[in-house]
Amino acid sequence: MTVAAQLSLEVPGSGEYRALRVAAGLSAMSEEGAALGLPASWCSVCVRDQGELIGMGRVVGDGGLFLWVVDIAVTPARQGQGWGRRIMQVLMDEIRARAPARTMVGLIADGSAHQLYEKFGFRLVAPGAQGMLMRV
Repeated sequence: MTVAAQLSLEVPGSGEYRALRVAAGLSAMSEEGAALGLPASWCSVCVRDQGELIGMGRVVGDGGLFLWVVDIAVTPARQGQGWGRRIMQVLMDEIRARAPARTMVGLIADGSAHQLYEKFGFRLVAPGAQGMLMRV
């Protein structure tokens, strides 16, 4: 009997987090950054198949004024199966249940991912505003 992959509210381990980001085509993160940042997650979701991390997503921020949806990633072999949507649904349920009214929730959508995020109420901000990033 095959056990279906399970989604749970949990913070991934540093090594598996870093490996999944790279496997899913996201940028690599440092071991030091992951060790500091992961425990500070406001909310974190993992999808595991027989213990192996196959998907994840996190919300980071101050918890009251600003939140950012980050690290939405699914291993390539499991993409296209609805896991990204399920991860987002759990994160959005947590945001709606726990964040104060008028909290600003943002994200940066790679490629065509904005089509998924629009289903959860996110809107493109250009040309009225432009997103900016800097890596140190």
